[in-house]
Amino acid sequence: MKPIGHARPGFPCWVSLAAPSLQAAQKFYTAVLGWTWRPTGVGEEFRTALFGGAPVAGVGALASSLRSAAAWTPFFAVEDADATAARIHERGGTVGVGPLPFGPGPGRRAALAADRDGAVFGFWAGEALPGWPSGPDGAPAWLELRTRDAFAAALFYGEVFGWASPESSCSVEYENDEVIVREAGRKLAVVHGGAVEQAPDPEVRPRWYVHFRVPDVTAAVAAARAAGGTVALTPTASPAGRQAILRDPDGGLFIVTAA
Repeated sequence: MKPIGHARPGFPCWVSLAAPSLQAAQKFYTAVLGWTWRPTGVGEEFRTALFGGAPVAGVGALASSLRSAAAWTPFFAVEDADATAARIHERGGTVGVGPLPFGPGPGRRAALAADRDGAVFGFWAGEALPGWPSGPDGAPAWLELRTRDAFAAALFYGEVFGWASPESSCSVEYENDEVIVREAGRKLAVVHGGAVEQAPDPEVRPRWYVHFRVPDVTAAVAAARAAGGTVALTPTASPAGRQAILRDPDGGLFIVTAA
């Protein structure tokens, strides 16, 4: 993990997969997204995924004592990890792990948290890594939060990460029943929920999804099935482009998007 300086506060800065088997995860995502791999410097149970030679994601093995499905987690850059944890607690969220030192770089600290509705995310203080959020096919395209109340969620994250504050270069807009966070016209995150005039859908389990760019959604779906994955939502057209929700063999959900 080569540090390249500090990411902008409030911006998505990394995505990470916790999987029961590191080797199985590497095999699956190589087949579906064409990733290659390198050690991270933080242990044998962690790898950095590369596409076109650039880091695009981290993958780590779950502790053998944990019997849980794989899960993708987005990380947001912050200036002060302790202050961010305090803001999360003040606004009704929880911090489950950390902030703890992470990686060989000086001052790196990371934590895992959940918003008021239980959607899990991470935050990261210190030197960041290249390759996200924009990039070629195979690199994350953007993050999407599917939740019960988009406006309440956008308010929570906006206050925690300073979106749309006078000091931020982000803009927060409402389009097509979604709250969209952009910087210089580039989509960083989307918060999607029920219509304003309707009650929040109790069947929706709030969750952050990572969109990965692919040249052909149909081909990615076929590759996922061949590699032991399943399709949670068949390819559909959306304002963001053609996309499908896939599940890796260990249960990790992610979205492939042709955009």
